[in-house]
Amino acid sequence: MEKFLMSCDNTILRAYTVQVKGDVLAQQNTVSPLSGLQGFTPGVSIVKNNGKPGEGYNVLIRGAGTMHDAEPLYIIDGQPGDLNALNPSDIESIDILKDAASAAIYGARAANGVILVTTKQAQKGKVSITYDGFVGIQNFRNNVKTTGARDYLMLLQEAGLITEADLTTDKIPMLDKINSGEWDGTNWLDEMTQKNAPIHNHAVNINKGTDSSAFTLGFSYTSQKPTVAVPNDEVGSGFDRYTVRLNSDHTLIRVKDLDVLKVGETLTMVFSDKRGLDQATGQTTWNDFRNAFKASPLFPAYDEEGNFGEPVKINKDEFNPVAKMYYNSAMKQSRNYSVNGNFYLLFEPIKNLKWRNNFGIRYSSWSYRGYVPAYDLNGSTEVKYRNTVTQQGGMGLGWQFESVLSYDFAVGEGHSFSALLGTTIDKSGMGENFSGSNEDAEFDDFFHAYLGNAKTIEKGRTTLSGSAWGISTLASFFGRVNYNYQNRYMATAILRADGSSNFARGHRWGYFPSISAGWNVTEEAFMEDAKSVLNYLKIRASWGENGNNKLDPFRYLGTMTLANSQNAAYYYFGDKSGTPYIGSFIEYNSNKELSWETSRQTDIGFDMMLAGNRLGVNFDWYHKKTVDWLVQTNSLGIWGTTSGPWVNGGDIVNQGVELQVSWNDRVGDFSYGISANMGYNRNEVVRIANEDQYIDGAENILGSGTGSFYRAEVGMPLGYFYGYRHDGIFQNQEEIDNYISPVTGQPIMPDAKPGDVRFKDLDNDGSITTEDREMIGDPNPDFNFGVNLNLSYKALDFSVSGYGVAGNQIIKSYRVNSVLNTSNYTEDMLGRWHGEGTSNWLPSLNGTATNWQYVSDLYVENGDYFRITNIALGFDFKKVFRHIPLQKLRVYVSGQNLFTFTKYTGLDPEVSAYTGAESWARGIDLGNYPTGYSFMFGVNIHY
Repeated sequence: MEKFLMSCDNTILRAYTVQVKGDVLAQQNTVSPLSGLQGFTPGVSIVKNNGKPGEGYNVLIRGAGTMHDAEPLYIIDGQPGDLNALNPSDIESIDILKDAASAAIYGARAANGVILVTTKQAQKGKVSITYDGFVGIQNFRNNVKTTGARDYLMLLQEAGLITEADLTTDKIPMLDKINSGEWDGTNWLDEMTQKNAPIHNHAVNINKGTDSSAFTLGFSYTSQKPTVAVPNDEVGSGFDRYTVRLNSDHTLIRVKDLDVLKVGETLTMVFSDKRGLDQATGQTTWNDFRNAFKASPLFPAYDEEGNFGEPVKINKDEFNPVAKMYYNSAMKQSRNYSVNGNFYLLFEPIKNLKWRNNFGIRYSSWSYRGYVPAYDLNGSTEVKYRNTVTQQGGMGLGWQFESVLSYDFAVGEGHSFSALLGTTIDKSGMGENFSGSNEDAEFDDFFHAYLGNAKTIEKGRTTLSGSAWGISTLASFFGRVNYNYQNRYMATAILRADGSSNFARGHRWGYFPSISAGWNVTEEAFMEDAKSVLNYLKIRASWGENGNNKLDPFRYLGTMTLANSQNAAYYYFGDKSGTPYIGSFIEYNSNKELSWETSRQTDIGFDMMLAGNRLGVNFDWYHKKTVDWLVQTNSLGIWGTTSGPWVNGGDIVNQGVELQVSWNDRVGDFSYGISANMGYNRNEVVRIANEDQYIDGAENILGSGTGSFYRAEVGMPLGYFYGYRHDGIFQNQEEIDNYISPVTGQPIMPDAKPGDVRFKDLDNDGSITTEDREMIGDPNPDFNFGVNLNLSYKALDFSVSGYGVAGNQIIKSYRVNSVLNTSNYTEDMLGRWHGEGTSNWLPSLNGTATNWQYVSDLYVENGDYFRITNIALGFDFKKVFRHIPLQKLRVYVSGQNLFTFTKYTGLDPEVSAYTGAESWARGIDLGNYPTGYSFMFGVNIHY
């Protein structure tokens, strides 16, 4: 039910749909369309996974609706696809379907919303050629300051980790320079940072059309260097993407003004190449950023001869983090190839009766090569005695056929109908992967890192594996009826049936209905006198259901797994000197009752234009309930399996409002427009299908010995932070003795020391136990918002865009805070307790282990921020020199992500989903690759 609402410079708003035009995306000067969407779409959270070039995004429409895969469905020219693989210059428009009624026609996989992408289409007319390109430089702000050498040594002494005997030039060669103030140590993250990393993007589009045939051909190239890498690495770290796009339409049979038979296609080919971008990020132990924060500042990154610097002898496990990043991350390369095509035939025997058939194909392949040389970084924990070569690859194929019959007709005066019937079949997962690694390669460099150059086959050092993707089939039948009475009353009804091979027989089919209605109030006779002020008012409502079948094929079956080097499921007859026999065991139990996850959503809203169509207001209230989560349970020990079965395990509700306001006007040669949008969402788990009514997250994420701190629980937000409450610092022994339980009359924390954290005894049982934990934060923002400003005067144009979030918290941990840990500290630890009255928040450095092992609000910070994503100033020479034989000749300068307003003390408040455990874990910052800022110069030439 697509109805016009309002138009502004940035977006077109339609009932239940937000459309962002392609030229607006291109003006954001990003290399990914999703980055360009930030701040334009109320109710849509778009967070980059990390700041590496070519990385994807985590997108949530109207909150997280599932514990499994909450990503929306991306449809590119009628085919499921990867939006992040496209160049923004290739896109005509992006439509975001947020409610169940607008997404219902897509039924299966639409439970989390739908993002429709239309690439540039062929247009009739003379040849037109366009070039859009920019070049620029990137940097990032290191907001995290670690202590310098002198402060670090002072803190280690205070913690009792070193003594005066350790302060010698034998153990610390740079000690004299440190004491004299000539050198204050190494900032390791600065050593990893590449200043002014180049970025450029170029896109050429050609369009030609006649009355019977039209085509558009596009080519684009993107190149981006990383802001974090080892300088002068041999692979030339960076990301390159090449895109070729061909769209065409052809009329084969025309009778008078009726195109009886038309054919056409949309075809997109993408090649991407990532080199040296395997920097470890976002994890606890395998994390180059965390290594940089915790490394000792007492030795330089490089010695006088340019070799990697040797660690000092205070800690035998110390290592050079720049060297480790180089050896483990720099010499890697991955390549991806994809072809997405959609071919159509449209038959219209009589006017308004159309039969359209589409056949789409999706092909992808990938390869990966990695080389890790032998190295010795400290003689103990960071030693690798043999080099390793790794090769991986795979390919996959999917296809989709869709046939749709539609007819538009009128009955009587003013009654218009549009009816549609269709069917779709989609088959995916026709692919395979392989992987192999070996040691002792004959050539000690990346360029010869192929398995064929590692000749020795040895058990435990040579690994080979291969697997099929897993075929999944989806069959669908759908129908839709639209009704419109004089553009005053409108209604739509949709019914879709989807059958998925991911479920057992008897549970494969899901049925998803939706209804919607609209009332164009300003078309009523009684509103005629009000039209001079209220130019347009529509009230609308919808209800509908969408399905979700996003899980690997055949998870309803119990599967067996064979022995490998990880699970050791092999055995011997007799002694262990012979050949082992391969064993097998149940990987997870079956659940043949497994069925569709379903999203039920109600939406009520209005669209309004006032003040001569200059002021636009769009409002929506929604209630979205997702029932029968698809979730994998934990395994019980008595089952003898590594994982539990998949079940329909719970329900969750997202409820909120969305508001967008815009003003557009022109005064002579000066035109301007401003728009602001806001989305509020409240997330609550309402059912979990287990006795405890909660599901805990993983343990040991913040460090060894730390417990689970995020959970899904009935009555609470999904993934909320769960831990102890900090109640100040014990300043002296008297305060410890006086912290007495009113129930037992005994000290609550008798083993504490002055300088330890005082934790709240919430259950009043007289001791600090796991029962004293409560909600200490929520990673789900209450609000997301965006602001966009556009000004133009004659040939000059200026624009500013920004977006932000509010009401969420982040758990941050950049070091393992164990008592015996000699890792470096962030500068906030200079404010730790080191005597009475020195701090009532940060504990002492030689306190008890529970200060940091108990996950408390000591780790929690507010995650609110507002970021200016784009500032651009342009000048169109065509508007001044009109004799130029071009339609446009615009040059511009722009800055991206120049300003971020936040109180968060970490690297970047834009923290995505945590990748180290469950997909529903969010807002966890263990050291993430930050988003950079950039300055660019660009040109738009249209002929």
